[in-house]
Amino acid sequence: MLLSVTVFGEEHSSSENSGNPIKYIAAALAVGIPCIAGGIAVGRIGSAAMGAMSENPDLFGKALPYAGLAEGICLWGFIVAMLILFM
Repeated sequence: MLLSVTVFGEEHSSSENSGNPIKYIAAALAVGIPCIAGGIAVGRIGSAAMGAMSENPDLFGKALPYAGLAEGICLWGFIVAMLILFM
């Protein structure tokens, strides 16, 4: 009888380490949605910047930070996903 209690106790502790599957879905959404939105934003900013630079080449330095801001959205999504997974 004592042996069966220790076997069941070991099974229970191993299932605790597997984690909650909902947090993996939340982490995937935390990365996926911002990356899709960031890709759309970079595409629109890039096409507008190329159009503006074709008329005035001096605008390159002004358009570049906006593309960086749109890519930063993806980085924040990745940070949130890491917080979800490891907290």
